[in-house]
Amino acid sequence: MNMKPYHHHNLNASMIDQTITAVGWVAKRRNFGQLVFIDLRDKTGILQVVINEDLAPTIKEVRSEFILSVTGVIKARKDINPNIPTGDIELIASSVVVVSTAQTTPMIVADDTDALEDTRMQYRYLDLRRPVMQEKLIMRSKIVRAMRNYLDDNGFIDVETPMLTKSTPEGSREYLVPSRVHEGEFYALAQSPQIFKQLLMIAGFERYYQVARCFRDEDLRADRQLDFTQVDIEASFMDEEELFIHIEGVMSQVFKDALKQELKTPFRRMSFFEALDKYGSDKPDLRFDWALKTLDSVFEATQFGLFAQGETKKSIKALVVPQGASLTRKEVDEHTALVKKYGASHLVHFKYSEGQLSGSAVKLMREDEIASLIEVCQLKEGDGVLCLMDEWEKACTALGALRLALGLKAHTFDPHHFEFVWIVDFPMFEADSETGGIVARHHPFTRPQDAYMDTFISKPLEALANAYDLVCNGYEVAGGSQRIYSSKMQSDVFELIGFTPKQINDRFGFFVDAFNYGTPPHGGIAFGLDRLVMVLTNASSIRDVIAFPKNASARCPLTSAPSGVSEKQLNELHLLIQSK
Repeated sequence: MNMKPYHHHNLNASMIDQTITAVGWVAKRRNFGQLVFIDLRDKTGILQVVINEDLAPTIKEVRSEFILSVTGVIKARKDINPNIPTGDIELIASSVVVVSTAQTTPMIVADDTDALEDTRMQYRYLDLRRPVMQEKLIMRSKIVRAMRNYLDDNGFIDVETPMLTKSTPEGSREYLVPSRVHEGEFYALAQSPQIFKQLLMIAGFERYYQVARCFRDEDLRADRQLDFTQVDIEASFMDEEELFIHIEGVMSQVFKDALKQELKTPFRRMSFFEALDKYGSDKPDLRFDWALKTLDSVFEATQFGLFAQGETKKSIKALVVPQGASLTRKEVDEHTALVKKYGASHLVHFKYSEGQLSGSAVKLMREDEIASLIEVCQLKEGDGVLCLMDEWEKACTALGALRLALGLKAHTFDPHHFEFVWIVDFPMFEADSETGGIVARHHPFTRPQDAYMDTFISKPLEALANAYDLVCNGYEVAGGSQRIYSSKMQSDVFELIGFTPKQINDRFGFFVDAFNYGTPPHGGIAFGLDRLVMVLTNASSIRDVIAFPKNASARCPLTSAPSGVSEKQLNELHLLIQSK
């Protein structure tokens, strides 16, 4: 027996005078004398039901979130509601069955709810009834299906890799799982399928993908979770150019099948240096221009103390804010506090009005510096200029954060506007300020670009990596690289970032050894699925596109995880909790 023969989106005016049965949750109840009007909700939408109170004595007890099975006749509505698909019909009830009752809910189950996020997450099963939440998870399913369809059609094979694996430092802190069978030994939850997918290339599969669960013990933020999903992709005998074509094909299919809109390809490309220099970020939001300006030449021989060069060469970056001449002292102080979070020490504000530059710093500048600043920044009436000086990357990053904050506040964006860009030419390594050594910018499995093959060991900080990120609307939605496939080169890179030969053998010996048995050139990429869905659905947080996420404190309010365990469990795992 089909308890629910119809979903509400299947009901329409062509069915007028037909007798049907509708099943769903009570979204709203309105009383008009003997008649009760109920908005009956299922996963496809709302249907208005009209019930005579005399029909069923229990109807007086019905309230929000009761589940009803209503049989009746479809009729045309007199007061058409154009906001819902079934707005031109209603169901005149002939019988009503209360399938399930409900207590008064701790939150309003509607798109506009009154609940705080922790309440929503504690009662996630109620939060997920909200149409806006169901739409996001349904869209997530459509996006995954479109990605699978493209990859399946283009010869990529879906292969599962282990979640329980060996602890192999890859950049993030791991979750460790104690072994009951092997006392004192641990598995690690896989940070990603990185090593296994490369082993699959050595195994000769040539094209692989996986919708993979990944685990990283990191501090949380709006676009990060402890356990998350990647759409992981790897291919042999495929260079960066061909891989880009396939990834753009994946996204085109997602837009066509899931979002029902066309996507313009190929995507724009931008070097890491250009992205940082012009937009202050290696994941620039290109929906608005607002490019940063460089004022090094303006203040090359300045006597203005804040912008005078010391022993270490620094860069002076500027952000032109349209109508920014009206910024108040309080607003400038708030902007200064923001850039200080990114390591900057100060922020200088100029105003341009009636052809004149003004601000507290102007009296310390020469006339030629004033004229040059106006020219370089191409100032227009009412513009404001916010400047700071620091080491190049720090200056770019700090002002880039301010650019993003002010730009998002100043612009209203079309929810269907998506600006994709490939960020390429990343540095292969960067200095580690804590240890004084160097670390891999992406991860230690990334191959240097051909031009740096002979020099990346002797001049590591000059080498560029064969790595790439796909960015959309200010978020990195995918990242990857062409991989090292030489045993010697892989060992050299490990040693370069500080591993001893013994550590390499203990942690990665099986992996490096595999390169000795005919390893093809290969490379790949991984989509952060949760983040991609967040961007494509215009969600404000990654938690809105994950069914059961953790909160900002790394807890699950629904299940109260993490929680303590029994002494018996600890003993079985050979563990002892040490009090602080």
